[in-house]
Order: sequence, then structure tokens, then C-alpha cells
Amino acid sequence: MADDWSAWPAPAKINLFLHVLGRRLSGYHDLQTAFQLLDHGDRVHLRPRGDGRIERYCELPGVPAEADLTLRAARLLQAAVPGRPGADIHVEKRLPAGGGLGGGSSDAATTLVALNDLWGAGLDEARLAALGLELGADVPVFVRGRSAWGEGVGEWLDPLPEDAGDAWYLLVDPRASVSTAEVFGAPELTRNSPAITINDLRAGEVRNDCEPVVRSRWPSVAEALDWLARFGQARMSGTGSCCFAGFSAESQARAALDALPAEWEGFVARAVARSPLHAALAAAE
Repeated sequence: MADDWSAWPAPAKINLFLHVLGRRLSGYHDLQTAFQLLDHGDRVHLRPRGDGRIERYCELPGVPAEADLTLRAARLLQAAVPGRPGADIHVEKRLPAGGGLGGGSSDAATTLVALNDLWGAGLDEARLAALGLELGADVPVFVRGRSAWGEGVGEWLDPLPEDAGDAWYLLVDPRASVSTAEVFGAPELTRNSPAITINDLRAGEVRNDCEPVVRSRWPSVAEALDWLARFGQARMSGTGSCCFAGFSAESQARAALDALPAEWEGFVARAVARSPLHAALAAAE
């Protein structure tokens, strides 16, 4: 990109577990989860402009401009900023769409946080997180930029202890297109898991309540989970389709990646307590 663009990380997340505690009258589900941020993700390129226009300078397959969360995020922030500044946006995708890694939500959060800085808007973290929640339940964790224990629909967040997960992860994309709406609407989805504590996570007494539904309806995800189980506990992130296994050393994760079946894609990432986005923001000050 040209020199007048700035590039900002939009990190992936995995859900170390996902328990469905109940269903609200609104149709949303009460959840417990742990969001683990990773050092791998998309990149959002931004260029402020003075004419108030918000323009997208990339094509995202299957994402028309009116559904693009980065454009929606920029316009939502723009409405809260005097003078209505504009911006050009280019998203460099590295995360699979619909993989349960939070790509679109992270892109939106990066747009909010970075434009807040570039425009000199001065909104605090709480206000940005509230704007993010209007875009999606996963956006606030990326805005706040810390691996976190999440409850409610995912908006109640507490920083996650650094010893809650593994140091390295192998992520596998079995190239399935999983519908989140179908998973949460499935009659066989368990919706009565009891609330747990961080000690249950440390003890490994957790699961992803969505996994049985996805296994039965998307066989390639089941195959990926079974393959990953050769290396340790295999789990699905969010409603899938991406799956992961944790490792204590990078070399172990990369050795497993070398054995990945050719029909799938995968990558190795390091767990981080603080988002690369916030590190980049601090470096730019």
C-alpha cells in the first residue's frame, strides 16, 4: 500500500470452550466462554480523507459493501465524531470467513480502534466497546484487546489469566461453510449447561456445546476434530468450522502442521494476553 495508508492488525481468536447456559426470550443465548487472542490474523489498511466519504478499496468474496462490518464500523464511529471525517478501507484477509475465528468482528474492532486514533475522536475504550456491541457480540473483546472470560451473549468480559490455555495452537480449516444461525437454531443443541469457574477451565472440564450439532451436520469438521485428537485435546472454535489443538512448544505445533492432510488448510499461532492491535497502537503514539 502507498505511504499514506496505515496498516493495523486484526487478530484471530479461539474459544477455549463454549457453554450454552440458556436461551433468552429475545432468541439470544446466554453463554460462557474464554476468548484466547492469537498473534495471527487479518490486516486492516486505513487512509483518512477529508470529504466525509467512507470507501472500500478491496473485494471480499461473499461480502457486499452493505454487509461489510468494517464499513459499518467506520460509519458508526463517524456519526459520533464532530466534522464527520472520512476514510478509505482495505482489508487484507488471512483468516477464513465463517471459521469461528472472529475475522469479521476483529476487522470491525480494528477499524473502530484505529480510526478513533487517526481521526483524533477521543472515545474511550468503554464507548468503543459499546459501539462494537451494536455490530456483533464478539466485537467488544477485540476492541478491549485482552484475552478474556466472556459471559452473557459474550459482552461481559474479564481478563483471562495467562495460565488458562496453551502457549501455541495449530488451527485447521476443513473448508466447511458452517451456519451459526443453523447451529444455534438446532433443536438438539444443549441449552442447559451449568455455570463454571476458571478453575474448571484449568482442569480441562470444559467443552463446546455446539460441537455435537456441527459434527452431525458437517462431516468434514468431524474429520478434522478426529485428526487433531491424535495430538491432544481437539476443540472447535465458536460454531466452527475451524478446529484447534494446543501445544506447549512452537516446534510441536509445527510438526503437527507438517502432517496436515492436503485437502485442509492450517496455520500455527501463539497465544497472546494482549492484542497485537493495542501493541501497534501504543507503538504509534
